[in-house]
Amino acid sequence: MIRNIIWDLDGTLFDTYPAMAAAFRLALRDLGGDADLDWLEALARESVGHCISTMADTYGLSEDDVTQGFAEHYAHIEAEEQPPFSGVVEICWYILRIGGQNCIVTHRGSESTARLLAAHGMAGLFTACVTGGGGYPKKPDPAAMQAILSEHALLREETIAVGDRDIDILAGRAAGLFTCRFGAESGAVKADLRVDRFSELYEFLVAATGSTEA
Repeated sequence: MIRNIIWDLDGTLFDTYPAMAAAFRLALRDLGGDADLDWLEALARESVGHCISTMADTYGLSEDDVTQGFAEHYAHIEAEEQPPFSGVVEICWYILRIGGQNCIVTHRGSESTARLLAAHGMAGLFTACVTGGGGYPKKPDPAAMQAILSEHALLREETIAVGDRDIDILAGRAAGLFTCRFGAESGAVKADLRVDRFSELYEFLVAATGSTEA
């Protein structure tokens, strides 16, 4: 029976990559360059750090300048422009109705994480949130997930890790969890379950929990 979910945030709970790409493009324009939004979004999906370093290398820029410009522009993008993916809220409520817990492990900072959750009325859906400043090593290290399992008495066999990147799947696997990838796989790292829409995960959870809740 699956009762608990450990969620990634960017690209999993929330559709944040387009906003990140827009902020990177504005930062690049300030520095005298320009780039295709799709390219920037693909880099951001890898990681913010990867996008920064690639932009700096490609355009001969300082990583500090790119970082500062991105941070300034991203801070002005409203949380409402970075919505939760369709079906996410329904799954979170389902988990609560069957007596389970939703938790988050993200590299995003605590303040911006809190703003996103609050803006979309989702803060009360999560019992634990480990952010980038939480003192744990970054994924794919499983330490943050293991800490959540221990501190909140979550059974591994009742918990699933959901994310959109290889590092999410690797961290979940290393923590001994069933894993679900949202979106396309890289080809190198296979999750136990892959979904393109969260309605698919909802159906899987209903079957896996054996619950008649809807």
